[in-house]
Amino acid sequence: MVDSETFRQIALSFPETSEQPHFEKTSFRVTNKIFATLDVKNNRGCLMLSEIDQSVFCAYDKAVIYPVPNKWGKRGATFVELKNVRKSMLQDAMLQAYKKINAKSSKKSKLKI
Repeated sequence: MVDSETFRQIALSFPETSEQPHFEKTSFRVTNKIFATLDVKNNRGCLMLSEIDQSVFCAYDKAVIYPVPNKWGKRGATFVELKNVRKSMLQDAMLQAYKKINAKSSKKSKLKI
């Protein structure tokens, strides 16, 4: 089990990450692009994974991590139930989300990671 403060600490541990409001949630961004959101009210996070990473993590257990049930889910948006996820799994999944968003931003600015 992971609490919202642990989610926040993991997200902010990545270089150049900022925390900003995003509607009724908190977003975590790198180069102003969201890689994770935190919904404290529902005790759930959302990660922006690649389709491949989403399929790998979601294969573990749909009670822990699963695609958002709409068009965003088809684009990699993935819910993480904080009450069910192990910290190590959350760290691994969040790192992949961070890398995906950071890589996209780096390609646009022609920087290498």
